[in-house]
Amino acid sequence: MRHLVSCHDTCGVSMKRNGLRWYQLVYRFLYRVGLVIWQRGAPPAELIALVEGPSALPAGRALELGCGTGTDTVYLATHVTAVDMVPKALGTARRKASGAGVAPRFIEGDVTRLSDLGLGDGYDLLLDFGCFHTLPADRRPPYVASLSSAAAPGATLLLYGFKRPPKAAPIRGGVTAEEVQKRFCPAGWDVVSAERAAVEIPAVRGAADRFELWCYHLTRKR
Repeated sequence: MRHLVSCHDTCGVSMKRNGLRWYQLVYRFLYRVGLVIWQRGAPPAELIALVEGPSALPAGRALELGCGTGTDTVYLATHVTAVDMVPKALGTARRKASGAGVAPRFIEGDVTRLSDLGLGDGYDLLLDFGCFHTLPADRRPPYVASLSSAAAPGATLLLYGFKRPPKAAPIRGGVTAEEVQKRFCPAGWDVVSAERAAVEIPAVRGAADRFELWCYHLTRKR
């Protein structure tokens, strides 16, 4: 049985409106008008290899940072707690999970403050598909600290992000191998591999190549 906590939050800078950070407002608007161009119909190959491949990880506790509409949540889940900052995204994820016959618990939350959610620690597998790379610079250190405090010794992290994000994106960011080394290694992580990822994003043809999607495989030091 694999236990998953799935968290999605891009809760950037301090400017707020009606108690919401501007990043939250942007994402809520995009979901409201249906511009959820990052949706995928299937989990990435690297994740499938970790779960089903010849060197598959043993069943354990998993934490997803960036559940969105729940594609990877449903793939991983038997029993799931999933966190997202956008109610509409959570509604879609709930329906998707119900249709797949799994019963995750979805809550709203902040990935840079996981301890406030009472999720505990000791997670063996952590997944971030497109969350970290949209955070502004001042939120990235607390993200790393938050994620690291939740990870078990020897945990695996799959981190996906664009190296060259779309210029027209309402929230710009991106991440490089150099930044992953700089931010994660001092926090107790080793970078196992950094490779280009070929993940199909149906709404944006060729996105993985155009914006250089990378997959970073890290392990938590014991």
